[in-house]
Amino acid sequence: MASQSRRQAMAIFLGALCVGGLPPMWVDAAIAQVIEQSKTAGGFKVYLGVVPAEIVKGLGAAGKEPPMHGGIPEGAHEYHVVAAVFDAATGARVSDAVVTAEVSGLGLSGSRKKLEPMQIAGTTTYGGFFNLPGFDLYTVKLAIERGAASPAVLEFRYGHRR
Repeated sequence: MASQSRRQAMAIFLGALCVGGLPPMWVDAAIAQVIEQSKTAGGFKVYLGVVPAEIVKGLGAAGKEPPMHGGIPEGAHEYHVVAAVFDAATGARVSDAVVTAEVSGLGLSGSRKKLEPMQIAGTTTYGGFFNLPGFDLYTVKLAIERGAASPAVLEFRYGHRR
């Protein structure tokens, strides 16, 4: 039962992180510095979070849930990128999109991954693990596809200073 409570607490933490509902000192400790936390484009409002991978340890580790994104990677430079996607016009949570992220350091090519849908506090967010090896200003480019419409592309800046 304790592991389920821990999973629920972490889900609420990550969900609050995605919608800006955490006290500033928790956000600073958890995400270093997302310079641009939310953006709107192509009919979507998106909130971005970047947290150390060790923060999400334990989610999906017990019970019938599979490990999050195939398991939490080992290493000091592994981070979880999470995006909460909303319909910009209605404010409704978007749970049927395909979200792809490309994370790259300043002047470098980056790694690209499809973000997996996750259930956090009964709502859908999208996430995946990325290696952020150095102190850098990273670009997180999200492509959001839904239906037959052209993908919406949003670029965020993330100052990695840990």
